[in-house]
Amino acid sequence: MTDSSDHTTNPLATSPWRFCVAPMLDWTDRNYRFLARQLSRHARLYTEMVTTGALLHGDVERHLRFDAAEHPVALQLGGSDPQALAESARIGAEWGYDEINLNVGCPSDRVQNGAFGACLMATPERVADCVAAMREAVDIPVTVKSRIGIDHQESYDEFRHFVDVVSERGGCEVFIVHTRKAWLSGLSPKQNRDVPPLRPEFASRLKRERPDLTVVLNGGLTEIEQMQAALQQVDGVMVGRAAYQNVGLLAGIDAALFGDPDEVDRLTALARYREWVSGELDRGSRLPTLIKPILTLFQGRPGARAYRRHLSEQAPRRVDDPTVIDEAAALLQARSPAPRHV
Repeated sequence: MTDSSDHTTNPLATSPWRFCVAPMLDWTDRNYRFLARQLSRHARLYTEMVTTGALLHGDVERHLRFDAAEHPVALQLGGSDPQALAESARIGAEWGYDEINLNVGCPSDRVQNGAFGACLMATPERVADCVAAMREAVDIPVTVKSRIGIDHQESYDEFRHFVDVVSERGGCEVFIVHTRKAWLSGLSPKQNRDVPPLRPEFASRLKRERPDLTVVLNGGLTEIEQMQAALQQVDGVMVGRAAYQNVGLLAGIDAALFGDPDEVDRLTALARYREWVSGELDRGSRLPTLIKPILTLFQGRPGARAYRRHLSEQAPRRVDDPTVIDEAAALLQARSPAPRHV
């Protein structure tokens, strides 16, 4: 692992987890991830959570198919049985994923009923056993995405105990820390994303005390300046809602966080995604699903409202017609300021 000085002297030599797009249910599907890769060459991408039951007893291709352009891409698993997780991790590795991530942060009722997600923070030994089993099954990194605690767990010491058990007993070396605790009763999953206060100091303190670990900060990051500041204290940042509420944010990541001089042009990214859409339509997908990732691509740009309205209105009417995207792009260009002639 590089030390903190490398964060400014040689950004490209830093942790592979320097910038990550969070796993988000109903958002980070293969369509979104393909678009994200057109906007950032360096971002680490994550799938939606896939439960071990869905993978071991369901349609594996539907859950795991991805495009080679997505690399580096991680598979997030949900489960609490070490053997089932080990087998699921093996399948994910065989499909070519670059990392297996264990969900120890989701607070939804469905996840709690399955005895996994955030409720696993109450049993760090169980998490350690799960991680150890997965690490035994695969040669790629096995990581953990957690909260800083659940319910009445308030202290840093309780969080640190969780990390120590999972790292020392399970062998986990990478912790992605959503720096809110989760209330397993009394708050909805949506409220759990906003109501518990952010405690980013838990992540930065963990990095100071456990420099041997890779620590990634997740939660509340919406501006590139915030991410740059956080990277002075931790190895990486993970962005969730900001990366779909304004997906165009990703176009500035390579230059700002990786020192990549090649500027990403959003219209070029859209053109590449348009080609992807044609292929996915041939595979049976429909346009309303495929336009979802690009709706916020030009947020704040001239013509963005007309672009988004055209996509939203026309895609449901012309479900297999990719020229809807071309028409929307033309609205952007028509509203762009005319070049000034000197």
